[in-house]
Amino acid sequence: MKKITTTLLVILGITSGFCQENDSNEFTGEDFSLEGALAVFKKSNSLEEFEKLINQEDNNVNNLDLNNDGETDYITVEDIKDNDTHVIVLSTYLGDNDKQDIATIGIEKTGKEEAMLEITGDSELYAENTIVEPFDIAESMDKSKSGPAQPEISSTRIIVNVWFWPSVRFIYAPGYVIWVSPHHWHYYPRWWRPWKIYHHRIFYKRCAPHRVYYHRTPTHRVVVARKVYTPKRHSSALIVKSPRKTTVIHRDRNDRNDRNVRVKSPRKTSVIQKDRSNRVKTVKVRSGGRR
Repeated sequence: MKKITTTLLVILGITSGFCQENDSNEFTGEDFSLEGALAVFKKSNSLEEFEKLINQEDNNVNNLDLNNDGETDYITVEDIKDNDTHVIVLSTYLGDNDKQDIATIGIEKTGKEEAMLEITGDSELYAENTIVEPFDIAESMDKSKSGPAQPEISSTRIIVNVWFWPSVRFIYAPGYVIWVSPHHWHYYPRWWRPWKIYHHRIFYKRCAPHRVYYHRTPTHRVVVARKVYTPKRHSSALIVKSPRKTTVIHRDRNDRNDRNVRVKSPRKTSVIQKDRSNRVKTVKVRSGGRR
Protein backbone atom coordinates (compact mmCIF):
# COMPACT_ATOMS: atom_id res chain seq x y z
CA MET A 1 0.00 0.00 0.00
CA LYS A 2 2.86 2.36 0.88
CA LYS A 3 4.53 1.64 -2.47
CA ILE A 4 1.31 2.51 -4.33
CA THR A 5 0.90 5.73 -2.34
CA THR A 6 4.51 6.73 -2.98
CA THR A 7 4.16 6.01 -6.71
CA LEU A 8 1.00 8.13 -6.92
CA LEU A 9 2.71 11.02 -5.13
CA VAL A 10 5.65 10.86 -7.54
CA ILE A 11 3.29 10.86 -10.54
CA LEU A 12 1.32 13.79 -9.13
CA GLY A 13 4.55 15.68 -8.48
CA ILE A 14 5.76 15.14 -12.05
CA THR A 15 2.35 16.14 -13.46
CA SER A 16 2.22 19.26 -11.30
CA GLY A 17 5.73 20.25 -12.37
CA PHE A 18 4.85 19.68 -16.01
CA CYS A 19 1.73 21.84 -15.75
CA GLN A 20 3.63 24.65 -14.05
CA GLU A 21 6.35 24.50 -16.69
CA ASN A 22 3.80 24.75 -19.48
CA ASP A 23 1.90 27.54 -17.76
CA SER A 24 4.39 30.11 -19.02
CA ASN A 25 4.22 31.51 -22.53
CA GLU A 26 7.15 31.06 -24.87
CA PHE A 27 7.07 34.67 -26.10
CA THR A 28 6.31 37.68 -23.91
CA GLY A 29 4.03 39.22 -26.53
CA GLU A 30 1.57 36.34 -26.21
CA ASP A 31 0.27 38.12 -23.11
CA PHE A 32 -1.27 40.63 -25.48
CA SER A 33 -3.99 39.08 -27.65
CA LEU A 34 -3.64 40.18 -31.27
CA GLU A 35 -6.96 38.49 -32.03
CA GLY A 36 -8.56 40.37 -29.15
CA ALA A 37 -7.16 43.68 -30.37
CA LEU A 38 -8.85 43.18 -33.76
CA ALA A 39 -12.11 42.14 -32.10
CA VAL A 40 -12.11 45.35 -30.06
CA PHE A 41 -10.99 47.45 -33.03
CA LYS A 42 -13.96 46.21 -35.05
CA LYS A 43 -16.52 47.49 -32.55
CA SER A 44 -14.76 50.79 -31.73
CA ASN A 45 -16.13 54.03 -33.13
CA SER A 46 -12.85 55.92 -32.87
CA LEU A 47 -9.18 55.34 -32.05
CA GLU A 48 -9.68 57.02 -28.69
CA GLU A 49 -12.39 54.50 -27.86
CA PHE A 50 -10.18 51.69 -29.18
CA GLU A 51 -7.38 52.71 -26.80
CA LYS A 52 -9.83 52.70 -23.90
CA LEU A 53 -11.25 49.28 -24.74
CA ILE A 54 -7.92 47.48 -25.04
CA ASN A 55 -7.00 48.80 -21.60
CA GLN A 56 -10.08 47.39 -19.88
CA GLU A 57 -9.70 44.10 -18.07
CA ASP A 58 -13.05 42.56 -19.06
CA ASN A 59 -12.23 42.79 -22.78
CA ASN A 60 -9.44 40.18 -22.37
CA VAL A 61 -6.91 41.82 -24.66
CA ASN A 62 -4.06 43.01 -22.46
CA ASN A 63 -2.08 40.98 -19.93
CA LEU A 64 1.34 42.54 -20.54
CA ASP A 65 3.73 43.41 -17.72
CA LEU A 66 6.95 44.49 -19.41
CA ASN A 67 8.26 46.44 -16.41
CA ASN A 68 7.80 43.48 -14.04
CA ASP A 69 5.75 45.32 -11.42
CA GLY A 70 3.07 42.59 -11.29
CA GLU A 71 0.39 44.74 -12.93
CA THR A 72 -0.67 45.35 -16.52
CA ASP A 73 0.96 48.07 -18.60
CA TYR A 74 -1.04 50.86 -20.22
CA ILE A 75 -1.23 50.53 -24.02
CA THR A 76 -1.20 53.68 -26.14
CA VAL A 77 -2.50 54.05 -29.69
CA GLU A 78 -1.04 56.19 -32.47
CA ASP A 79 -1.96 56.48 -36.15
CA ILE A 80 0.61 56.89 -38.92
CA LYS A 81 -0.99 57.94 -42.21
CA ASP A 82 0.44 57.84 -45.72
CA ASN A 83 -2.11 58.58 -48.45
CA ASP A 84 -4.67 55.74 -48.27
CA THR A 85 -2.60 53.65 -45.89
CA HIS A 86 -2.91 53.76 -42.10
CA VAL A 87 -0.71 52.09 -39.50
CA ILE A 88 -2.25 51.93 -36.03
CA VAL A 89 0.66 51.49 -33.61
CA LEU A 90 0.07 49.94 -30.19
CA SER A 91 2.83 50.74 -27.70
CA THR A 92 3.69 51.00 -24.03
CA TYR A 93 6.12 53.21 -22.13
CA LEU A 94 8.88 51.75 -19.94
CA GLY A 95 10.26 55.15 -18.98
CA ASP A 96 9.94 58.87 -19.66
CA ASN A 97 11.38 58.59 -23.18
CA ASP A 98 11.46 54.82 -23.50
CA LYS A 99 8.75 53.37 -25.70
CA GLN A 100 8.24 49.82 -26.93
CA ASP A 101 5.89 48.95 -29.80
CA ILE A 102 3.74 45.89 -29.20
CA ALA A 103 1.84 45.47 -32.45
CA THR A 104 0.69 47.35 -35.55
CA ILE A 105 -2.61 47.25 -37.41
CA GLY A 106 -1.96 47.90 -41.08
CA ILE A 107 -4.95 49.13 -43.10
CA GLU A 108 -5.01 49.70 -46.84
CA LYS A 109 -7.86 50.97 -48.97
CA THR A 110 -8.23 48.71 -52.00
CA GLY A 111 -11.34 50.20 -53.66
CA LYS A 112 -14.06 52.81 -53.34
CA GLU A 113 -15.69 50.89 -50.50
CA GLU A 114 -13.08 48.26 -49.87
CA ALA A 115 -10.27 47.94 -47.36
CA MET A 116 -8.24 45.15 -45.82
CA LEU A 117 -6.23 44.96 -42.61
CA GLU A 118 -3.99 42.76 -40.51
CA ILE A 119 -2.28 43.04 -37.15
CA THR A 120 1.38 42.10 -36.69
CA GLY A 121 3.14 41.46 -33.38
CA ASP A 122 6.43 43.26 -32.85
CA SER A 123 9.46 41.07 -33.54
CA GLU A 124 10.96 41.85 -30.11
CA LEU A 125 7.97 40.35 -28.32
CA TYR A 126 6.50 37.74 -30.68
CA ALA A 127 7.80 34.99 -32.91
CA GLU A 128 8.84 36.18 -36.37
CA ASN A 129 5.91 36.93 -38.71
CA THR A 130 3.17 36.68 -36.10
CA ILE A 131 0.28 37.98 -38.22
CA VAL A 132 -3.46 37.88 -37.54
CA GLU A 133 -6.28 38.79 -39.90
CA PRO A 134 -10.11 38.64 -39.90
CA PHE A 135 -11.36 35.20 -40.84
CA ASP A 136 -14.23 34.30 -43.15
CA ILE A 137 -15.11 31.44 -45.48
CA ALA A 138 -17.00 31.41 -48.76
CA GLU A 139 -18.86 28.20 -49.56
CA SER A 140 -19.74 27.02 -53.04
CA MET A 141 -21.59 24.04 -54.51
CA ASP A 142 -19.50 21.98 -56.89
CA LYS A 143 -20.31 19.00 -59.04
CA SER A 144 -19.43 15.78 -57.35
CA LYS A 145 -17.05 13.32 -58.91
CA SER A 146 -19.43 10.59 -57.77
CA GLY A 147 -22.26 11.84 -59.94
CA PRO A 148 -24.77 14.72 -60.31
CA ALA A 149 -26.95 13.44 -57.47
CA GLN A 150 -24.25 14.10 -54.87
CA PRO A 151 -22.99 17.73 -55.10
CA GLU A 152 -20.03 18.68 -52.96
CA ILE A 153 -19.65 21.82 -50.86
CA SER A 154 -16.21 23.41 -51.00
CA SER A 155 -14.95 26.09 -48.61
CA THR A 156 -12.49 28.83 -49.50
CA ARG A 157 -10.88 31.27 -47.11
CA ILE A 158 -11.47 34.84 -48.29
CA ILE A 159 -10.03 38.28 -47.53
CA VAL A 160 -12.49 40.18 -45.35
CA ASN A 161 -13.59 43.63 -46.51
CA VAL A 162 -13.33 45.80 -43.39
CA TRP A 163 -14.52 49.04 -44.98
CA PHE A 164 -17.78 49.05 -43.03
CA TRP A 165 -16.16 48.61 -39.62
CA PRO A 166 -16.93 51.85 -37.68
CA SER A 167 -13.26 52.31 -36.76
CA VAL A 168 -12.16 52.04 -40.40
CA ARG A 169 -14.82 54.47 -41.61
CA PHE A 170 -13.70 56.82 -38.83
CA ILE A 171 -10.07 57.08 -39.98
CA TYR A 172 -11.07 57.47 -43.64
CA ALA A 173 -13.66 60.19 -42.94
CA PRO A 174 -12.96 63.56 -44.67
CA GLY A 175 -12.61 65.51 -41.42
CA TYR A 176 -10.47 62.94 -39.63
CA VAL A 177 -7.61 64.32 -37.51
CA ILE A 178 -4.71 61.88 -37.04
CA TRP A 179 -4.91 60.38 -33.58
CA VAL A 180 -1.90 60.31 -31.28
CA SER A 181 -2.50 59.23 -27.70
CA PRO A 182 -1.93 62.05 -25.18
CA HIS A 183 -0.90 59.52 -22.51
CA HIS A 184 2.63 58.51 -21.62
CA TRP A 185 4.84 57.34 -18.73
CA HIS A 186 3.14 58.20 -15.40
CA TYR A 187 0.48 60.23 -17.21
CA TYR A 188 -2.53 57.99 -17.62
CA PRO A 189 -6.29 58.61 -17.88
CA ARG A 190 -8.19 58.87 -14.60
CA TRP A 191 -10.48 55.97 -15.44
CA TRP A 192 -7.60 53.52 -15.92
CA ARG A 193 -6.78 51.09 -13.13
CA PRO A 194 -4.11 48.40 -13.78
CA TRP A 195 -4.91 44.91 -12.60
CA LYS A 196 -2.84 41.96 -11.40
CA ILE A 197 -1.65 39.92 -14.36
CA TYR A 198 -3.13 36.45 -14.98
CA HIS A 199 -1.15 33.27 -15.44
CA HIS A 200 -0.74 32.80 -19.17
CA ARG A 201 -2.78 29.60 -19.21
CA ILE A 202 -5.76 31.43 -17.67
CA PHE A 203 -5.35 34.43 -19.96
CA TYR A 204 -5.18 32.18 -23.03
CA LYS A 205 -8.53 30.60 -22.10
CA ARG A 206 -10.10 34.01 -21.52
CA CYS A 207 -9.07 35.00 -25.07
CA ALA A 208 -10.63 31.92 -26.70
CA PRO A 209 -13.70 33.77 -28.12
CA HIS A 210 -11.43 36.14 -30.05
CA ARG A 211 -9.79 33.28 -31.93
CA VAL A 212 -13.06 32.21 -33.60
CA TYR A 213 -13.17 35.07 -36.11
CA TYR A 214 -9.51 36.12 -36.21
CA HIS A 215 -6.85 33.66 -37.31
CA ARG A 216 -3.11 33.68 -37.77
CA THR A 217 -1.64 33.68 -41.24
CA PRO A 218 1.97 33.10 -42.38
CA THR A 219 2.16 35.88 -44.98
CA HIS A 220 1.55 39.63 -45.15
CA ARG A 221 -1.30 40.86 -47.34
CA VAL A 222 -0.97 44.51 -46.28
CA VAL A 223 2.44 45.29 -47.73
CA VAL A 224 2.53 49.09 -48.06
CA ALA A 225 1.78 49.59 -44.36
CA ARG A 226 4.95 47.70 -43.40
CA LYS A 227 7.08 50.05 -45.51
CA VAL A 228 5.40 53.10 -43.98
CA TYR A 229 5.88 51.85 -40.43
CA THR A 230 9.43 50.44 -40.46
CA PRO A 231 11.37 53.76 -40.27
CA LYS A 232 9.11 54.98 -37.43
CA ARG A 233 9.21 51.90 -35.22
CA HIS A 234 9.86 52.32 -31.48
CA SER A 235 12.07 49.76 -29.75
CA SER A 236 13.03 50.01 -26.09
CA ALA A 237 16.66 49.59 -25.15
CA LEU A 238 15.38 47.69 -22.12
CA ILE A 239 14.03 44.77 -24.17
CA VAL A 240 16.43 41.97 -25.05
CA LYS A 241 15.34 39.15 -27.36
CA SER A 242 16.69 35.66 -26.81
CA PRO A 243 16.11 32.80 -29.30
CA ARG A 244 13.04 31.47 -27.48
CA LYS A 245 11.77 34.24 -25.25
CA THR A 246 12.01 37.88 -24.34
CA THR A 247 13.95 39.06 -21.32
CA VAL A 248 12.90 42.39 -19.85
CA ILE A 249 15.54 44.68 -18.42
CA HIS A 250 14.24 47.24 -15.99
CA ARG A 251 15.81 50.11 -14.10
CA ASP A 252 16.45 49.88 -10.40
CA ARG A 253 13.60 51.85 -8.82
CA ASN A 254 15.82 52.92 -5.89
CA ASP A 255 18.46 54.44 -8.17
CA ARG A 256 17.25 57.80 -9.46
CA ASN A 257 20.27 58.20 -11.71
CA ASP A 258 19.58 54.85 -13.41
CA ARG A 259 23.19 53.73 -12.79
CA ASN A 260 22.09 50.14 -12.13
CA VAL A 261 20.12 48.12 -14.62
CA ARG A 262 19.02 44.63 -13.68
CA VAL A 263 18.47 41.87 -16.18
CA LYS A 264 16.04 39.28 -14.88
CA SER A 265 16.32 35.65 -15.91
CA PRO A 266 15.03 32.42 -14.31
CA ARG A 267 18.43 31.44 -12.87
CA LYS A 268 20.50 34.54 -12.28
CA THR A 269 20.57 38.32 -12.40
CA SER A 270 23.16 40.43 -14.17
CA VAL A 271 23.74 43.90 -12.76
CA ILE A 272 25.17 46.36 -15.25
CA GLN A 273 26.92 49.15 -13.40
CA LYS A 274 28.28 52.45 -14.67
CA ASP A 275 31.10 54.16 -12.84
CA ARG A 276 31.83 57.88 -12.81
CA SER A 277 33.80 57.67 -16.04
CA ASN A 278 30.72 56.05 -17.62
CA ARG A 279 32.53 52.77 -18.16
CA VAL A 280 30.32 49.69 -17.98
CA LYS A 281 31.01 46.52 -16.04
CA THR A 282 28.73 43.53 -15.53
CA VAL A 283 28.48 41.56 -12.28
CA LYS A 284 26.53 38.30 -12.26
CA VAL A 285 24.51 37.43 -9.20
CA ARG A 286 22.84 34.05 -8.65
CA SER A 287 19.26 33.94 -7.37
CA GLY A 288 19.20 34.48 -3.63
CA GLY A 289 22.96 35.10 -3.54
CA ARG A 290 25.24 38.09 -3.15
CA ARG A 291 27.82 39.67 -5.39
